Amino acid sequence: MEQYHFTDSIFYQIELTAKYCRLLGQQIFERYNVGVTIEEYSVLDVLICNPKMCQRDLAKLILKDRANTGKLLDSLEKKGFVSRHLSIKNNRPVKIVELTEEGAEKLKDINEKLEPNTKLIKEKIANSDIAKVSGLLKELREFLNDTLEVNI
Repeated sequence: MEQYHFTDSIFYQIELTAKYCRLLGQQIFERYNVGVTIEEYSVLDVLICNPKMCQRDLAKLILKDRANTGKLLDSLEKKGFVSRHLSIKNNRPVKIVELTEEGAEKLKDINEKLEPNTKLIKEKIANSDIAKVSGLLKELREFLNDTLEVNI
C-alpha cells in the first residue's frame, strides 16, 4: 500500500507555489525599488478596479484582517496614494478608501516596471493553462467552502 505524504498533496503544492510567488514578487519589487510593498501594491490595484471601497470590503479582497489593512492604508495615505473619509453604508458609519491621482500614477508606473516579468511568465505558461489552473483552484475553494466552516 502506497503511503500518503503531506509533501505529495495538492495543499502542499499550493502553499509552496504561493511562497515562491511571494518571494519572486519581493525580489522584483526590491530590484525596481518601486517605493511600496507588495501588500501596498495589492491595495492600489484593488482600488483602481473598485473605486470608493469601504475598508472592510478592501480587507476581504486583499486577504488581510482589518487591523493590517488599516496599517497599510495609513502608510499609503502618508505617501499620498490613498485618501479616506467617513461615509454612511447601511445606516452605519464606514471609512471609504479612494485612490488618489498620485496613487493611480504610482500604480501605472509599477505596472510598467512589472510588465517584462509578466511577459516572461506568459511566454513560459500559456494563458489557457493559467486559466485552467485558476478554474481548478476556484473549484477547490468552492468545495472547501461548502465542506468546511470557512470565515474568509
